[in-house]
Amino acid sequence: MPGPHQLRVICRVLRAGGLIAYPTEGVYGLGCDPANPVALARLLALKHRSAGMGLILIAADMVQLRPWLAPLDAEVEQRLARGWPGPLTWVVPVAEGAPRLLTGGRHSVAVRVSAHPLCRQLCRAWGGPLVSTSANRHGRPPARSALQVRRWLGSGVDFVVSGPLGGLKGPTPIRDALDNRVLRAGAVSGNEAQS
Repeated sequence: MPGPHQLRVICRVLRAGGLIAYPTEGVYGLGCDPANPVALARLLALKHRSAGMGLILIAADMVQLRPWLAPLDAEVEQRLARGWPGPLTWVVPVAEGAPRLLTGGRHSVAVRVSAHPLCRQLCRAWGGPLVSTSANRHGRPPARSALQVRRWLGSGVDFVVSGPLGGLKGPTPIRDALDNRVLRAGAVSGNEAQS
């Protein structure tokens, strides 16, 4: 886990519009300040990813996500609460004014309250949610180590946080919070595969 000095450096990088890479539940993620359009554009360019695809936000808790979300009804709130914190990403209605590069121009955004200790630590140090998208060029396998991030993305990433991945074998599943539809099956952990 990053120490206090490293966390201060990471936050400085994010405030300056930089990109970080860090371990998540199943793969290394690329992150930036979700409110910074220059950082979002830089991240999409590094990945060779279309601006119409949208990105994921991760947070340490629901409070950090609230400013980014449209008001949710009780049923949706309960659905989210049952899956969080944990390795499940939900697509929910987004608040007005969210950057188009974050939402892909949609009226929704993908969000997750992570159970990964390092992700939670980063979001707490930052004071809000971070962008989380797999650390890879679009269409290529996601990085599963800090070394792969450095080899594949090089100087395009300003800070690589080393640490263990969570228990998933790949990216998290994604569901639509309004109707519980599976949008991406995702990978399961060894425990989930047996249950």
